[in-house]
Amino acid sequence: EDPSLERHFKGHRDAVTSVDFSPNKKQLASGSMDSYLMIWSMKPQMRAYRFVGHKDAVLCVHFSPSGHLVASGSRDKTVRLWITSAKGESTVFKAHTATVRSVHFSSDGQSLVTASDDKTVKVWTVHRQKFLFSLSQHINWVRCARFSPDGRLIVSASDDKTVKLWDKTSRECIHSFCEHGGFVNHVDFHPTGNCIAAGGTDSTVKLWDIRMNRLLQHYQGNSVVNSLSFHPSGNYLVTASNDSTLKILDLLEGRLLYTLHGHQGPATCVAFSRDGDLFASGGSDEQVMVWKTNFDAADYGEVVKPQKYGSSVDGTHGTGVEIDCGIHHKKTKTQDSGRTHEQQEEETSLANTLEHIMGQLDVLTQTVSILEQRLTLTEDKLKECLENQQKIIQNKTN
Repeated sequence: EDPSLERHFKGHRDAVTSVDFSPNKKQLASGSMDSYLMIWSMKPQMRAYRFVGHKDAVLCVHFSPSGHLVASGSRDKTVRLWITSAKGESTVFKAHTATVRSVHFSSDGQSLVTASDDKTVKVWTVHRQKFLFSLSQHINWVRCARFSPDGRLIVSASDDKTVKLWDKTSRECIHSFCEHGGFVNHVDFHPTGNCIAAGGTDSTVKLWDIRMNRLLQHYQGNSVVNSLSFHPSGNYLVTASNDSTLKILDLLEGRLLYTLHGHQGPATCVAFSRDGDLFASGGSDEQVMVWKTNFDAADYGEVVKPQKYGSSVDGTHGTGVEIDCGIHHKKTKTQDSGRTHEQQEEETSLANTLEHIMGQLDVLTQTVSILEQRLTLTEDKLKECLENQQKIIQNKTN
């Protein structure tokens, strides 16, 4: 069955720049050139929240792993961390000296990586937003930065036409991929963490094996690639392009699977849900669209075998190289060796409880940060009032 358009949301007043599903798929966040962050409910007839705070275009949004926080980056040079409740409260910090293009939580929810037009990638703690370190070898705007699934690596894409891979511990650049012929707009890690994919203004999507630093696949399209997202199985990639289309690439066959038309004007952003059942897209037409993937589960239950790739339809070509990202999703019978159903349920329940506690801690820490920021503002205002009073008294005595 082909992918199908499920819903579309209207509420932004300018081009949509970024979309991201909450981990439980109950909410969808979107950022826009209109300077607002919108939180859409996936339940029918539920109201959307418009979060006001940024002073300029919101260029990137990302949900925390617990789903209780949303990070946003803006042209106003700040990053905000929002609590996803009706109040829309947030903490704000000046993250860079220029536009913030990208925000991304680590998989443990403890760190945040940001990328900016100031040519740097920065890493912060989520709690209290403490600056940790900066990565600064790019020589032009950095459009995108992502943590690897295990959090040990960071990948970044830049207008200097390079994709750089960094070691988070040593803070060294491990490798620079220089095959792009134009600005690199977006980059992301394969779910296994063994590959990366990047798309850019040269209308190509490239996949590299980061263990051997070699190009695995190359897709030549007809238009600038603005955004891409891996399906959680790792077997598919969806892209958003300036020609208004979304394209789904089959990485097993090395070919274009679907071209989807929905947006009027450039498709600016795209993202799969965490389970891969849905994907969302945004465009310069101010619309957010939600699509049902409709992939057969059997399609991504097989072991990915290294195989040759030839050319494919719609101006998209494989490179004739082999891909094996170490993806092994073959479905086997559960090997529980002695573990009872009750034990499994108990473990699941415990994991869910821990996840809930972590989420509540996120909210609690964020609330404390908000209160601290308010106290600082109040103190500043009091100091200002006292200074003014002192000036008045001095003027009177003079």
